[in-house]
Amino acid sequence: MENVEMGVRRFGRVNWLGLKTLAMREILRFTTVWTQTLLAPLVTAGLFLLIFSIAIGPSRGDVMGVNFITFLAPGIMMMTVIQNAFANTSSSLVISKVQGNIVDTLMPPLSPLEMVLGYLAGAVTRGLFVAIAILLALMLFLNIVPVHPLWTLLFVAMGGALLGAIGLVAGIFANKFDQMAAITNFIVTPLAFLSGTFYSVEALPPALNTFTHFNPVFYLIDGARYGVIGTSDSAPELGLAVVGGTTLTVVFVAWAMIKSGYRLKN
Repeated sequence: MENVEMGVRRFGRVNWLGLKTLAMREILRFTTVWTQTLLAPLVTAGLFLLIFSIAIGPSRGDVMGVNFITFLAPGIMMMTVIQNAFANTSSSLVISKVQGNIVDTLMPPLSPLEMVLGYLAGAVTRGLFVAIAILLALMLFLNIVPVHPLWTLLFVAMGGALLGAIGLVAGIFANKFDQMAAITNFIVTPLAFLSGTFYSVEALPPALNTFTHFNPVFYLIDGARYGVIGTSDSAPELGLAVVGGTTLTVVFVAWAMIKSGYRLKN
């Protein structure tokens, strides 16, 4: 029998089986409770649109050449996508740490990059499922059909990847649910709400307008708006570059934290 040296990787450059298994675990985590992870976000997005339609819609003029509800719909969709992508990775890690079974993820022969990609696969898939559900509802009830479907798909996928990566970093850092709640309430929610979801940034004072353009979530919202209704505050190519660069940076941070075992192995 051939002797295999301890610590030698026997799965080639990429452990495809392990990566697929982790990705499927993360996908099954949310599909098995679809009423909470897919139906609930759809209802929440619908309630947002209904409330704004009743409270503001009739009295608000056109925004960027379209009626207010049509302008609002893509932003609500993207905000829902990023919230769910963040929740998928962050909750998975925090629950594993609190329950003490994080070792089940750390022990298999997965490299840090494979772990990152496996978690992100679940976040992106959940974001896509949520986006498709909301888009179908928009087409059915508001007759809103994406003008640029490929741009819409691209920004939804990037939104899932970026917030999934942020969720990874937050989940690694947080050891308790109250720490995760603080990150969600004081970082993720403000980034989502102060990103042009409910307004055009052109209406902001110059200082706030400049500040908003440093928020990567703004480019996600703006890119989704371009994809769905064909109009935006900034060029979609610029948004894609900003979001892509930010995503790579956060993914690197998550990779480095997993590689070092920070708050995972102690």
